[in-house]
Amino acid sequence: MLRIHEKLEKNSILLLIGILVTIAIGGIVEVVPLFTIDETIEKVDGVRPYSPLELAGRNIYIREGCYTCHSQQIRPFRDEVERYGHYSLAAESMYDHPFQWGSKRTGPDLARVGGKYANDWHAAHLIDPRSVVPGSVMPAYPFLQRPLEGEDMAEHLRTLRVVGVPYSDEQIAAASADLAAQADPEADATALLAHYPRAAIADFDGDPRLTELDALIAYLQVLGTMVDFTSYRPAAAVAQPSAETTTAEAQ
Repeated sequence: MLRIHEKLEKNSILLLIGILVTIAIGGIVEVVPLFTIDETIEKVDGVRPYSPLELAGRNIYIREGCYTCHSQQIRPFRDEVERYGHYSLAAESMYDHPFQWGSKRTGPDLARVGGKYANDWHAAHLIDPRSVVPGSVMPAYPFLQRPLEGEDMAEHLRTLRVVGVPYSDEQIAAASADLAAQADPEADATALLAHYPRAAIADFDGDPRLTELDALIAYLQVLGTMVDFTSYRPAAAVAQPSAETTTAEAQ
């Protein structure tokens, strides 16, 4: 064996062939099993595509680089689960292009921030972070009070459908109407809620105009709220009966 290894080390061509064979075997072992399963992401009840207003807010979140300080990935470790909530599920990011998992936290993880704070808290925090969190190093975003430009939202939904987000023709046609309705508590939200169940409807920033602040807050408020974790059980746990159940059936 040592003689064979010595020959490989001295012959660059043989060494290269050995490296390629090793990489090929490793690649096959990792890739082939994926062809034996229908889906790599477990479907979870409640997960839906973002509404037009939430999607506009997500675009602003990415545009302003919020992901560089705030991850959206709660790892399955006790300290993270106790601080932020249930660990992140792959299904929660299945419609994210790109996803916002992140690997650096200057600020807290935002995967479960939805519903944790009131809309007016978010508005104050974004306009002047120090007004609600003394000592915060987060930059201020008062310019988000400007009007939201959402004329191209239908085209955005249509583009996302190309990469797999299941927006229907009806949702695309109603994109502008749904965008405005979600930020107007006085509007008829019947169609909006039919398209996006449980979407939060509010004047998010307290300004009667439709602003970028409305959109960003709507996005923050939906994070982590789609899945009901009081009733959620992983597919593996559902598929495999517990030891107690198995014993009871055997008796």
